[in-house]
Amino acid sequence: MSEIGNEFERTVEIMRKLRSPQGCEWDRQQTHESLKPYIIEEAYELVEAIDERDAEKLKEELGDVLLQVLFHAHISAEENEFTITDVLKTLSDKLIRRHPHVFGNAKGYSYRQWEKIKSEEKGKDTHSAIGDLNPALPSLSLARRVQENAAAVGFDWPSVSGALEKTKEEISELTEVMNVKEYGKIEEEVGDILFSIVNVARFLKVDPEIALRKATKKFVRRFQQVEKIASEKNFDLRDLSLEDLDTLWEEVKGGETK
Repeated sequence: MSEIGNEFERTVEIMRKLRSPQGCEWDRQQTHESLKPYIIEEAYELVEAIDERDAEKLKEELGDVLLQVLFHAHISAEENEFTITDVLKTLSDKLIRRHPHVFGNAKGYSYRQWEKIKSEEKGKDTHSAIGDLNPALPSLSLARRVQENAAAVGFDWPSVSGALEKTKEEISELTEVMNVKEYGKIEEEVGDILFSIVNVARFLKVDPEIALRKATKKFVRRFQQVEKIASEKNFDLRDLSLEDLDTLWEEVKGGETK
């Protein structure tokens, strides 16, 4: 057996031991449902490692994601549904089937061919370009995928300027409904703005989910610096005016650019 095979089998055996009566109580108690938050958390930690360009951290986080795969596969094996071997076979078969231009006689890659294969896999005679996306995706990612799929069949702005103008239009519409103070319309227009700005991000090849996470992390970092400076000056943030807080905020921003 190859080194890869040996290490993979070793990891599978470790999982089997952890789930056994002689294993770990916490691991034995886990179910598909209880593990759902962890695979989402591990996926985001993997993204963070990629952003940080930290090879050691990336290696560790890839392992953590793989652990979740092994965990779910082992639970299903215990329930006589499928094994990790079945998972690997299903993946290999799908990769080969979806790449006939690599493993078959097809000439070149095309989106329409990809969609046709996916439709056949799902046993559907007709296939909506945007109707089969996973509703469990984060909202920004779901919006981006919908827009990508619609664009792939030609329903798209000619350039980013069209998407930008649409965003401005949606902001104007929000301003109008804010004056009416009708919550349902306000919610709808806020949603339209978010959808439009995701479209702008798509044109600029920016992942909106990652961009928003980075912006949020930046805000947290700066706000914590504001708190630190205020504490050093014996200020209580709650006693400061908005003008005072803004001065501290600009001080932090200025320090970052030096």
